[in-house]
Amino acid sequence: MMKQQLPPEIMKKAVIGIGYISHPLRLRILEYLDVFGSSSVSAITKALGEEQVIVSQSLKKMRDAHLVKTNRKGIFIYYTICEEYPASLFVCLRKLYGYMTDNFSFLQEGIKAMLPADYIMMTANRIKLFANYDKMRILELLTLRGELNVSEIVLGTGIEQVKVSQYLKKMKEDCFVVSRREGRFIFYSIREGVHKTCIQCIHKRYDALDDKTLF
Repeated sequence: MMKQQLPPEIMKKAVIGIGYISHPLRLRILEYLDVFGSSSVSAITKALGEEQVIVSQSLKKMRDAHLVKTNRKGIFIYYTICEEYPASLFVCLRKLYGYMTDNFSFLQEGIKAMLPADYIMMTANRIKLFANYDKMRILELLTLRGELNVSEIVLGTGIEQVKVSQYLKKMKEDCFVVSRREGRFIFYSIREGVHKTCIQCIHKRYDALDDKTLF
């Protein structure tokens, strides 16, 4: 259960990881590796119907970001998910998809199945909109504490007020938060969706680690 905000250095690492996967092909590659385990470039390319050179470039970038690791077997190089974080994210995304579509097969515990490509593309594009440290700090605070006004968000995040107001305006336009007016105050709360799911998933992984430096 989420209790308090993550340390800044942990959130910064989480934002970097979120930023790298906010790309439809990278997210689909990670999903494939999560479902099918260690795989070669040619297997991933064939399964996803993409050009091998583009898949190879994406895998290199994710390897540099420590999201995937390699293992050579003879003349072949196999890729696996290096960080537990992307794998835990797919658990959350499958459940979110199941609730959104009433597809109960995706609500089964431990289910590992490929999600529709258009859903993954939509998800990656949505993630790109909030893959920002300040935005995720605001979303995290709203997830933890519920409805808050701008002054309370400024106090809870340490972000200057003008930036908080700008971020909230943009996130409201992107349907990540909703607002209501009470007197001279405007209160904001987080909406359900992949943004809230990501925040909860990051916290779940962090809370599960005995050694927090492994995040």
